[in-house]
Amino acid sequence: MSSVAQLVNHLVRPEILALSAYHVPDCTGLIKLDAMENPYLVPQVLRDEIAAIVASAPVNRYPDPNPQALKEKIRHLLGLPDGMAVLLGNGSDELIQLLAMAVNKPGAVLLSVEPSFVMYKMIATFVGMRYAGVPLAADFSLDLSATLEAIRREQPVLVFLAYPNNPTGNLFARDEVRQIIEASPGLVVIDEAYYAFASDSFVNDLANYPNLLVMRTFSKLGMAGLRLGFLAGSALWLEQLEKLRLPYNVGVLPQLVAEKLLENHSVLLQQAEQIKKDRTVLYQQLSAIAGVEVYSSEANFLLLRLADANRVFNELKRRGVLVKNLNGGHPMLNDCLRVTVGTPAENERFIEALQESIGQV
Repeated sequence: MSSVAQLVNHLVRPEILALSAYHVPDCTGLIKLDAMENPYLVPQVLRDEIAAIVASAPVNRYPDPNPQALKEKIRHLLGLPDGMAVLLGNGSDELIQLLAMAVNKPGAVLLSVEPSFVMYKMIATFVGMRYAGVPLAADFSLDLSATLEAIRREQPVLVFLAYPNNPTGNLFARDEVRQIIEASPGLVVIDEAYYAFASDSFVNDLANYPNLLVMRTFSKLGMAGLRLGFLAGSALWLEQLEKLRLPYNVGVLPQLVAEKLLENHSVLLQQAEQIKKDRTVLYQQLSAIAGVEVYSSEANFLLLRLADANRVFNELKRRGVLVKNLNGGHPMLNDCLRVTVGTPAENERFIEALQESIGQV
């Protein structure tokens, strides 16, 4: 009889065996600045309202498979015109997978730029698509000529562009993104996970391009625990994706709590404005530290490069601060760390710990 290991190696696809699982580190007892979360709770009065909603929620029943009230709130917030619809997902990850499954055919290619959100490449592998990654320019802007050439050569059925980009934080040039949309023979998805912290969006361009969808998540805005994302675009696209969406993919509690929070969207946007102000202060503090190169950002995090990033990461952790170590994840991210913008007190503690870790106290 075969051992379990032999069966696993025989039955699981080789490309899956070669993958490493997405790692989420233990953050117990640490200031958590590694996952681009909103550090602020909503006001107590709103928490009390949410508690009452949760207390009376029908958790013994399956969730609404098509929560129209929630979708309409999202449509209203985005100002979507007629003919445009919303598809809800369990965070952005599920939506990326639905999109890949929908357009995957023999030889199909998913294209993105690098470095960017790692799940684009991972999900391409999950569903058996070929992945094509186009390196960004040295300053993390788009290498437009290389990207257009890759589109011409690969003829991708699906293109993902994070806007702003993760983990670099920058917005790509709008005109260059438009050129990519126009040159692409397949579907282009603009991933606006950090929309609340950015100065631009492609939502108003949806009606101009038949191959364009915009994807967002509410996780960065303060709902990370709810795992709620959505796609916006032509109803013709989304009705096909609905066929692949698993039933009841968004639970009762996420639906009810998200609806209440979106009724108070202005509260979350006020928190986003505070985070943007804190981002500016943190950027200035990092820029003043010798040996630290910090990149400007339109997200709720900052990318920094410094000598011996692995050692500094471990020293920060030893001092109670958890950031994201990107060193080794991609050649362009050598000696890079990414820090989420926290509360002013958390940011100050991070700066102190960073100065101590690099020996500049």
